[in-house]
Amino acid sequence: MEVSHAIGSYIYDTNGKRYLDFVAGVSACTLGHQPKRVNDAIKEQLDKYSHVMVYGEYSQSPAVEFCKLLASLLPEPLKKTYLVNSGTEATEGALKLARRVTGRSQLISCYNAYHGNTMGSMSVMGFEERKQPFRPLVPDVDFITFNNEDDLQKITTKTAGIILESIQGGAGFIEPENDFLVKVRKRCDEVGALMIIDEIQPGFGRTGKLFGFENYNCVPDVIILGKGMGGGMPVGAFVASEAHMGLLSDNPKLGHITTFGGHPVIAAASLATLKEITETNLITETLAKEKLFRSLLVHPLITEIRGKGLMLAAMTQHPEITNKVILKCQEKGLILFWLLFEGCAIRITPPLTVSESEIREGCAIILEAMNEVQNEI
Repeated sequence: MEVSHAIGSYIYDTNGKRYLDFVAGVSACTLGHQPKRVNDAIKEQLDKYSHVMVYGEYSQSPAVEFCKLLASLLPEPLKKTYLVNSGTEATEGALKLARRVTGRSQLISCYNAYHGNTMGSMSVMGFEERKQPFRPLVPDVDFITFNNEDDLQKITTKTAGIILESIQGGAGFIEPENDFLVKVRKRCDEVGALMIIDEIQPGFGRTGKLFGFENYNCVPDVIILGKGMGGGMPVGAFVASEAHMGLLSDNPKLGHITTFGGHPVIAAASLATLKEITETNLITETLAKEKLFRSLLVHPLITEIRGKGLMLAAMTQHPEITNKVILKCQEKGLILFWLLFEGCAIRITPPLTVSESEIREGCAIILEAMNEVQNEI
């Protein structure tokens, strides 16, 4: 498909065909395509200045205002934000910060976790098939199973930090169970390790809260942001306490550096996106939209629907079924997608702005495609 243009919940190809978008750039286009408030902010900033100096050298109001607003919306002690260019770069910064704060080297992640694709991020990816061609990676990394409380004993006084998603994305949109994140928090406190929560997919309103961890009664030491943060623009960030983040200033000085982090045009887009999300009812509406999806997507080929809010995965019995449904839906004008490690999952992550009528339209296409697949098998 060659894209001609996109607006709202729809993408148009160069043949004039319209596609309803239930993927939102893999959860990145929080406000749909061409959101006016974001576009206006980008154009206004472009007329003032774009890149002027390496991040931090000069005060640039879009980045300052965004970080102030974000700090006001986050619980203590998550008040200091380091802006970067992507989610994987945010992961790299968070892993460095854990080692700098603790003076330890060991990192712990989860099997089937995905935190990005650069070398450090890949080192904490819990999927060997994707890592093996690029080894050797960062050493001293161990893995636990998400929701397995017995594995928490692997977090020890040698552990710098544990990184995990508030909802596992690539693994199949798996939520924490039995206060798992609370128990991770407790174990980290016992041994002095940092708890790093990856909010790149759940973040910015997708789960009915501004951030996924807020659903699970726990406050991490570091959060990692990306995807939906910029309203479709490339951006990332990691957030920690002022005391922890300040350690990146010394021993060595400039302990983390990025040329384009905090780029004023991207920061203006992020600020407009965050204002639109928090000044409207979009966050609370995600839960009502989730209920509508669940009520409509009832079919013999669907074994369950995982996830929360507008971070949903319709599960089938076999990857071949999932494959056929996704491809048939695209033919019928609906964009769905796959998950990285769970072949049975159909990704449903539309923009938060998706309407009730668009949800009904898309679900009707999914059921039509599933009927066809069912007849074929």
